[in-house]
Amino acid sequence: MRIFAISIAAALSALVSGPAWCDPAAAEALARKSGCLKCHGISKDKEGPSLQKTAAKYKGKADAIQKLTTHLTTSPKVKIEGKEEDHEQLKTKNPAEIRDVIDWILSQ
Repeated sequence: MRIFAISIAAALSALVSGPAWCDPAAAEALARKSGCLKCHGISKDKEGPSLQKTAAKYKGKADAIQKLTTHLTTSPKVKIEGKEEDHEQLKTKNPAEIRDVIDWILSQ
């Protein structure tokens, strides 16, 4: 019984702790549709940091989901080539799709 309880606890912590359940193909398609990959490469920097750098920046941080959600849905100011511009928003208001993109980014 004790092993069962530990297994359940481990499974539940995995569910809430990280990007385990994203649909990579759908997330990448939405990122492309939203223009994310014009400025951010998956493994290489472009005008913005690569998604791998973004994932590394937020790795292990409790507020990663909240900060990325805000960044991808509110058009914060970002510096591009020395000038400030509004960051593009994801082209969806669906919370599940937004979370899918965030989980995909964090899985890089």
